[in-house]
Amino acid sequence: MEYLKFVLYGLIQGLTEFIPVSSTAHLKIISLFLGIDDPGASLSATIQLGSVLAIAWYFRNDIFNFRSQSSNNFLEYLLHERLLRSILIGTIPIVLLGGFIKIFIPSFFENVLRSNLSIALVSFLMAFFMYLADSTKRGSINIKNHNYSNSFLIGFFQAFAIFPGVSRSGVTISSALISGWERGDAAKFSFLLGMPAISLAAIVEFISSFNDFFALGFFPLFVGLITTFLSSLLAIDFLLKYFSSNGLKIFIIYRVIFGVVILLNT
Repeated sequence: MEYLKFVLYGLIQGLTEFIPVSSTAHLKIISLFLGIDDPGASLSATIQLGSVLAIAWYFRNDIFNFRSQSSNNFLEYLLHERLLRSILIGTIPIVLLGGFIKIFIPSFFENVLRSNLSIALVSFLMAFFMYLADSTKRGSINIKNHNYSNSFLIGFFQAFAIFPGVSRSGVTISSALISGWERGDAAKFSFLLGMPAISLAAIVEFISSFNDFFALGFFPLFVGLITTFLSSLLAIDFLLKYFSSNGLKIFIIYRVIFGVVILLNT
């Protein structure tokens, strides 16, 4: 039974980290509705690493396929280098905001911002923001022709994912669409941008709850990690294929329903 709980945590984290519905909100709300423990910081940190590994594996050619600087591959090499810089630039806002809150307002997210009411209201706000994004005309910015200001703007919106219920993938994909990105590359850049952000969040949570980590046990954590990795791969593949043709409509409707269900049970 204990292992089934960790499988459930892994499924929730993996499926909702990349589908724009907020993994933090679902881990908290579903755990509450099913009457099981909140996964806590140490477990959250571990299973988040499963999502990072899934991004790295799915986009391994984009991340690790360094080309030689020969005449035939030089343009591809430059594109690869620029993409890495864009990801680093886009990560700056969330690092600054997260670091500021962690150092100067350590209790910022306790109580009000993690309440069911807050998560429901944020879900409604995100549904509206995603609706605006989905209603914009098709853009022309992509991985190849974007500039650093484009990546910084998406990174600025990514910083709002610190608030429970926002959804990192939802806010980054939506902000990319509003600023003129193509659908497919908006999702792809959102996932790649998530690697350092999710990794840093996991590291911070792990350090802050280091003593609790060993109490969970190796094998349950491993089960949660593997489940997260596999379900994350499914979520990434699904969203990239579905979103390019269908947009965000189904996720907008889901976010409204999710918010209503929370309010009715608050």
